[in-house]
Amino acid sequence: MRAWDDQHVEEIIGNLLRWGVLLAAMVVLAGAAVYLARNAFVHPDYRIFRGEPSDLRHVRGILRDTRALQGRGIIQLGLLLLIATPVARVAFSIVAFALQRDRMYVAVTLVVLATLLYSLTGS
Repeated sequence: MRAWDDQHVEEIIGNLLRWGVLLAAMVVLAGAAVYLARNAFVHPDYRIFRGEPSDLRHVRGILRDTRALQGRGIIQLGLLLLIATPVARVAFSIVAFALQRDRMYVAVTLVVLATLLYSLTGS
């Protein structure tokens, strides 16, 4: 097994970010295809503002709409994956720093992760 040196960690993080963004883009494109296939001939009424449906404002509703193959839900899932990618990077960094036995960076990265999660939960 390869050592957890800085170059190896950077390669893994680069791949994590690359694949996270690609996966998110593919999910958004799939959701867009489903949405357009079902709503290609619907004419929107721009005189009345209709915000995002309430079921797409929470993770549970997004997952429910995704399982039901609703285009907007799939698009929202792709956006959640895009948001989760840098959070996963920070979480992986904690593991990498712990394996390198670098306590200072583990502590700092834990604070960064806590701040990210706090800001994402809207608290």
